Amino acid sequence: MARYTGPKAKICRKFGENIYGTPKYDRILEKKNYLPGQHGNSRRFRKKMSDYGIHLLEKQKLRHIYCLLEKQFFNYYTKAEKMPGVTGNNLLQILERRLDNVVYRMGFAVTRMQSRQFVNHGHCTVNGKRVNIPSYLLKPGDVIEIKEKSRTCSAITDAMDITSLTSPYSWITVEKDKFRGEFVAVPVADEIQINVDVRLIVEFYSK
Repeated sequence: MARYTGPKAKICRKFGENIYGTPKYDRILEKKNYLPGQHGNSRRFRKKMSDYGIHLLEKQKLRHIYCLLEKQFFNYYTKAEKMPGVTGNNLLQILERRLDNVVYRMGFAVTRMQSRQFVNHGHCTVNGKRVNIPSYLLKPGDVIEIKEKSRTCSAITDAMDITSLTSPYSWITVEKDKFRGEFVAVPVADEIQINVDVRLIVEFYSK
């Protein structure tokens, strides 16, 4: 599946926060707390951002948080727009239902990028069946497990040692000793811990 392979540190500096979660980006932001580029640390080149720029930046931020390319992100927005309810909330709920995101939320991976790799490599099952599609959308009641043969993989065990023993999210349960978890329910938008104003994203696509 296509994915962004460029310099991620520059993306974090662009948004001024560690959107990928890896500790090394915190160190980079602490050392270089200014925009990327030749004139990133020069006030002379910092212009007031237009409304369009503000809306675009927020959309790009959410897209990069979930490690998506533009076409797939727009497809999710289109789907969210057709669903009943608030479009922005629908979009967040769709993104949270992705298998790679839930594997990350369960603590089987340190970042979404790592969880996507685990899913791609066939380390995960859903309801006992092998699923290697990161964009697979989970339904309430789906059980996610790490395959028996993958439970000795050092990358997975190291990630599980670093992350929390239990799920901090009400819509997910985890049994780390059994390498399994359950997607209990689609989360309410207010429960999704993302530092993004989805209203700006809806306004961006509505123009």
